[in-house]
Amino acid sequence: MTALHVGCAMWTHKAWPGRYLPQALPARERLRAYAGWCNAVEGNTTFYATPARDTVATWAQQTGPDFRFVVKLPKLVTHERRFAGVDKEMRAFLDAIEPLGDRAVLWTQLPGSFGPSDVDALVRFLRRLPPGRRRAVEVRHPEFFTDAGAASELERALGIADAEWVPFDTTVFFRSPPASEAEQDAWAKKPRLPRRTRALTDRPIIRYLGRDSVAETVEGWQPWTEVVAGWLREGRSPTVFVHTPDNEVAPGLARRFHDEVRALVPSVAALPEPEPVEPATLF
Repeated sequence: MTALHVGCAMWTHKAWPGRYLPQALPARERLRAYAGWCNAVEGNTTFYATPARDTVATWAQQTGPDFRFVVKLPKLVTHERRFAGVDKEMRAFLDAIEPLGDRAVLWTQLPGSFGPSDVDALVRFLRRLPPGRRRAVEVRHPEFFTDAGAASELERALGIADAEWVPFDTTVFFRSPPASEAEQDAWAKKPRLPRRTRALTDRPIIRYLGRDSVAETVEGWQPWTEVVAGWLREGRSPTVFVHTPDNEVAPGLARRFHDEVRALVPSVAALPEPEPVEPATLF
């Protein structure tokens, strides 16, 4: 059965207990509860520090075999050293995430300063990753999106490494000025790049940033429902991450996106049914 994976930028959030997660849930059980809503998650925390292998083992234990982790490589590797002299750090990182097995995608997010002249270094790095490991790359240098030659060269390089190009679609977010504190913060931090909808592998990944307005977020993802439906009909297995500036209702939005695509491609497997959550009380 064709599968569509959807998820959020994290598996816990201060606004989720009582809405998506049970109240007072221990940290070691939050991923299990989140996995009742979504079947994928971005591993952003690994960008800042490599977790203990035992910690990652608990992630594996809390999720089923079809759950997907898109795990960001350490900042030291991608941003600070830019792949130079990182063998020790990468060995430690790969050992730490080993319990996730083939459920983990190695996500190389690159800074905006990483441009077309750096592609050869990227290829050399990607080709040294363990065979059989899924890999995906997110670039933010504008030239990759505005110069056809630079885009073609990056696609060629990613093809050599069997790596996916991950678009971060912020076009809807930047369509109008920020209307909340969370939107103002994201306005200063998120990249402004054109929307890209071309898949390179059988497992494309999309990162989509909407607004704090549910209506605007849903309206803005409509082009993606058709793209994702087309990929599924081609036999691809996409993963879509739904972000909003405050992420307060992100799990519900991710499920809504899944529902809209499933209406177009009924053969898509249903998401799990989340456990009922007791609402918050005053006493």
